[in-house]
Amino acid sequence: MSWGTELWDQFDNLEKHTQWGIDVLEKYIKFVKERTEIEISYAKQLRNLSKKYQPKKNSKEEEEYKYTSCKAFLVTLNEMNDYAGQHEVISENMTSQITAELTRYMQELKQERKSYFHDGRKAQQYIETCWKQLEASKRRFERDCKEADRAQQYFEKMDADINVTKADVEKARQQAQIRHQMAEDSKAEYSSSLQKFNHEQHEHYHTHIPNIFQKIQEMEERRIVRIGECMKTYAEVDRQVIPIIGKCLDGITKAAESIDQKNDSQLVIEAFKSGFEPPGDIDFEDFTQPMKRTVSETSLSNSRGDGKSEPKFGGKSKGKLWPFIKKNKLMSLLTSPHQPPPPPPASASPSAVPNGPQSPKQQKEPLSHRFNEFMTSKPKIHCFRSLKRGLSLKLGGGPEDFSNLPPEQRRKKLQQKVDELNKDIQKEMDQRDALTKMKDVYIKNPQMGDAASVDYKLAELGQNMEKLRLEAQKFEGWLAEVEGRLPVRTEQSRRQSGMYETQNTSAVNNCAQDRESPDGSYTEEQSQESEMKVPMTEFDDEFDDEEPLPTIGTCKALYTFEGQNEGTISVAEGELLYVIEEDKGDGWTRIRRNENEEGYVPTSYVEVYLDKNAKDS
Repeated sequence: MSWGTELWDQFDNLEKHTQWGIDVLEKYIKFVKERTEIEISYAKQLRNLSKKYQPKKNSKEEEEYKYTSCKAFLVTLNEMNDYAGQHEVISENMTSQITAELTRYMQELKQERKSYFHDGRKAQQYIETCWKQLEASKRRFERDCKEADRAQQYFEKMDADINVTKADVEKARQQAQIRHQMAEDSKAEYSSSLQKFNHEQHEHYHTHIPNIFQKIQEMEERRIVRIGECMKTYAEVDRQVIPIIGKCLDGITKAAESIDQKNDSQLVIEAFKSGFEPPGDIDFEDFTQPMKRTVSETSLSNSRGDGKSEPKFGGKSKGKLWPFIKKNKLMSLLTSPHQPPPPPPASASPSAVPNGPQSPKQQKEPLSHRFNEFMTSKPKIHCFRSLKRGLSLKLGGGPEDFSNLPPEQRRKKLQQKVDELNKDIQKEMDQRDALTKMKDVYIKNPQMGDAASVDYKLAELGQNMEKLRLEAQKFEGWLAEVEGRLPVRTEQSRRQSGMYETQNTSAVNNCAQDRESPDGSYTEEQSQESEMKVPMTEFDDEFDDEEPLPTIGTCKALYTFEGQNEGTISVAEGELLYVIEEDKGDGWTRIRRNENEEGYVPTSYVEVYLDKNAKDS
């Protein structure tokens, strides 16, 4: 099966067919190019998608990736990034192995095709020239034969005519001979041209054209084979990345299988555990007794009431789990002074009253007793305080010792801070060691550098290390307080709180841990200006039903006190006031001037006269 023998007369059709084959090749190249563009675009979109959902550095979102489900999602994002890389590999391989190769081959194919059809046209033109030469010799032979025939007839006519001279006859005879000779020559030339044409025509249709068409056929078959190979390469390029894509998918599956719901639940506990103890049971209050009820040190009732029911189970508070106190009382307690009271002034001058912020290294437990009594009297009222703290933390600006956090969270933050400082100290030590070695080298080899130039840097590193050590010791002290490794009360606070030493130890510890004073404890800092007030709108009705605390005695101001802190009240020297809550061991006494004006003053600033009944109760 050869185009040269089967399609010897289809030169034009073969030319059109081979051009169509080149068009098919160009179409396939265009198809592969568009596929590579799609792969690049898909890979770019996958990378952007993976980057979009990556956790932001140093953000809250990054902390969420400690959970196994989030870790699995992060692995999925990374695997998708690798998955996108494989599509980029597909695009690159298709471009280099198919598009570039086929484009170069197509240019060569066009040149080869042009050469073959140029040879074919040349052979066609040559055979047409031979045909024209044959036709010319044939027409010449025909013309000469006719001329010789006419000359013979004219000679015969002249020879038969008796009136014609002998010379004319001879002349006619010679002319006839010449014409016969010309006819013979034309015949010989025609015969030669005919033989030559037949030979050329045989060579053209049996040798030249078959050879050219055979080359065109081979060229076309190579094109078909080449496009088939490119199609195989097209599939092979995809197949080569399948194992890696499979590994990416296996990585996603493995990450999904690594999700541990129990571990995530434990992390939630570690993240949000406050360390508080649940509130205890509320004691039954017997209102049938005419006498005032007494309260033990470990009781969950408060002695501030004089026979009225603290928790309301009827009326507007019916159906509520937590009883509430009047709004002004709650806000007074929430905003009560969280600092140790100032010592009494050396003189009665108001300017001698130190009413500024106190050192955080003060007693914790006595103030905790007051909060303990308040908390046991009003069960779970610290839910408002927790809400207030949470809102304050969201607005930012917490104290350095993390005293605004619950005990467990505070411990974790302090431990984290200590670890960071220790790492910084280790870095400084490493730099110091390196500089010390450099200095030794300079001392042994002065030509390498001046040893004195290192001294300044060593001194600077020493200062930095000392600062970091002091900072670490400070945080370790706070951490030790939280973990209960160090005593936190001074001798003065022990004397002031001696009456509470016989209380239930566990109750004291729990309450002290839950609601510590601001000397490194979990209470609100009045200096946090961004702290939000506790929302009270939905509880106003319950608060308005409460009666004000009863007076348990009177007091006289020994010195002038400017109540600048929230929860305190200003008094003038010699002023007489009512006592509504005596000192609970934290150095503060709660007094009232009138129905709408009450607050705390330092116990050392007033002389208290309690009623006998109040003392007995």
